[in-house]
Amino acid sequence: MALLSNLADLDGRRIAVEVPATSANLGAGYDTLAVALEMVDRVEVEAIARPDVGVELSVDGEGAGELPADRSNSFVIALERGLAEARGRAPDGMSWRITMTNRIPLSRGLGSSAAATVAGLLAGAALGGLTLPPDHALVLATELEGHPDNAAAALLGGFTIAAHGDAGIPTAIRFDAPRELRAVLFIPDLRLSTREMRAALPETVPLADAVANLQRVALGVAGLATGGPDFLRQLTVDRLHEPYRAAVYPQLPHLVAAARAAGALGACLSGAGSTVIAFVDSLRLITRLEGAFRAASADLDLPGRVELVAPRNTGARILPEA
Repeated sequence: MALLSNLADLDGRRIAVEVPATSANLGAGYDTLAVALEMVDRVEVEAIARPDVGVELSVDGEGAGELPADRSNSFVIALERGLAEARGRAPDGMSWRITMTNRIPLSRGLGSSAAATVAGLLAGAALGGLTLPPDHALVLATELEGHPDNAAAALLGGFTIAAHGDAGIPTAIRFDAPRELRAVLFIPDLRLSTREMRAALPETVPLADAVANLQRVALGVAGLATGGPDFLRQLTVDRLHEPYRAAVYPQLPHLVAAARAAGALGACLSGAGSTVIAFVDSLRLITRLEGAFRAASADLDLPGRVELVAPRNTGARILPEA
């Protein structure tokens, strides 16, 4: 690809992209499984061929007033990486005008970082005239994120299984979520650092716990892929990470237990937390789940909100021009 010799052809170009929230791990599927959720960030970006502007950022919703308006922003890092993929390199001196409408809360285990990365990669490539193939977009997103689970679901939608395949190259398989499935989220005001939550994990685990998780993942994936959401009861019971993370997040076992007692198909920590996700496939259970989370929140003195969302079978996408 020829290197871009000037910026004139990019000046004034606009791209809009939307990307879903994601819930990773799903209990036993640590660093492997995820699901996309109908909770969407929308980002509009305009290229400005003037180095003096830098990054102009406007944020409505989650992250307003706290996301960095400079090149340390995860979206901008990915944006310039996507543009480099399209043009051979990201041109020096490019500035950006970015407007974000964010529904995905930060540091709550709902994939906000992966969403920003995926959105940036797709937008940057599109500005440069390239449609990134999903498999290559996953490789680039994993380079930036460090692991592929959230990025896979954000890119592909539905339920995803992601892994590092041959030569360590990330790969993923997806399947649609059952039509009747819904997720009830308890999103605490508490923020948890992914780094801190990973640091809580031991370097080794008992063989029996590893085997139990393997069995649950196999049953859960096979069941969901063949339209059996009841297998979420098996899948969402974990022995590799949630028991250890409860030392940092002691309210977690109580929230999960409350959701299961209220009739959830399954309940678990979403990503590294602090959100707890519970699955239902019956409208009559939704009110019970919402009430159980609110009662547990009050008992634990853990403020937060409850949201009902559907799984999203569509991944991130470039939006048509207005």
